[in-house]
Amino acid sequence: MQKSDSQKSKLSCFVDLARVYRGWSRTELSRVLGRDPSKIIPESGNPKLDLLVGLAEALDWSVGDVAESVWCDREAPGSNETCQFKELSMEALSAHKTGRYQDMLGVARRMRMVASTPREHAITCNREVGAWDGLGRYPRALEASQEGLSIGCNDTDVQAMLQANLANAHYTLWHLVEAKTVARDLIERLEAASNRSESMRVALGMAHYVRGNVARRQLDSEPALWERLATESGEHLRRSVEIHLDLAAEFSNASYEGIANTSKGGLLEVDVALGRSDPFSTIETITRELEQVVDPNDESIRGDMLESWGWWSIFGCNIALRHLGQTEVHRPMAILTNKAGEIADALGNWSLRERAFTLENFRRQRIADLTGVEPDWFLDEEEIRTISGTMGRFPGFRDIGWRILNAAHIFDTHS
Repeated sequence: MQKSDSQKSKLSCFVDLARVYRGWSRTELSRVLGRDPSKIIPESGNPKLDLLVGLAEALDWSVGDVAESVWCDREAPGSNETCQFKELSMEALSAHKTGRYQDMLGVARRMRMVASTPREHAITCNREVGAWDGLGRYPRALEASQEGLSIGCNDTDVQAMLQANLANAHYTLWHLVEAKTVARDLIERLEAASNRSESMRVALGMAHYVRGNVARRQLDSEPALWERLATESGEHLRRSVEIHLDLAAEFSNASYEGIANTSKGGLLEVDVALGRSDPFSTIETITRELEQVVDPNDESIRGDMLESWGWWSIFGCNIALRHLGQTEVHRPMAILTNKAGEIADALGNWSLRERAFTLENFRRQRIADLTGVEPDWFLDEEEIRTISGTMGRFPGFRDIGWRILNAAHIFDTHS
């Protein structure tokens, strides 16, 4: 069947489903959709946006779900796949290790075709989480985690990894209440377990990482709880460092060292918040440590370790914004947001990009508050594409993204 015929068939199913769901005749549905009853479905099989919106409203679905169902070309389970599940799972892990996230997603979809047990289906979802996270599609990572947890796999190791990834997806999307709740539940269960496998220890370390960073991020939104949140953040980040360093020593995995280093950077921000460290000297320490990554494209530092230095840059910016004066904040922040952006580009890390652009916007707003003049942004085409991609991945960033693009005058028309 040609793709156009397949899409026409799917559209026909949606039309029939919408008619039955609403109890409408075909004429009534066509009136709602603004279509001739005989021409509801286009001959090309390629629907216009207004048809997808109309079907979504008639069905009480989201437009995105209708569009994906119409355009996604899925083969029947197991139709052409010849590889075994275990072989595909290892292939997906290999793709993740080398940063080939689109390939990993393709392998995960093949895993769906041959998965035959609840455990295999849950592992498949976990592989999809890794792919979506690497591609910066964090809402999809969230959905894959939720799907995996709903499958009914009772194996503690798989459940723990899915729950840790769920907490991390919520944290990345700034769903702080949800991230804290999921991480807290996982910590309570795993800390009480007498025997923990490697994956369970990884999940526990990630849960402490999320819990500590959630409390750190809440410092600005809940100033009345400043001391309690900073203390809580420090306790969990120190536990994250301990667990990840133990894992790194036992399994010789550089990824664990990188996550431990990120947690160490978060502790610097927390110590300044608690008054244990001086903000100026801490920012100097961060800037000095970042000399290890003069060139983020140098292959000597990659993966989670390189990403950790990007987060150190962000932590330094947070310290500057909270603790430095109006005239003191600009030089260190300009240096640190630039370094975070360079590392984000080297890794293709959208979460770092969101923070770098957001914090640079805050810095420029400080200038506007001081001078009364909104500073211009000068963006090249690559930066415009990056901001657009960040807006798509982080709904909370969209207002800032539009503000940056308008300040860059990219929508100005010229005669």
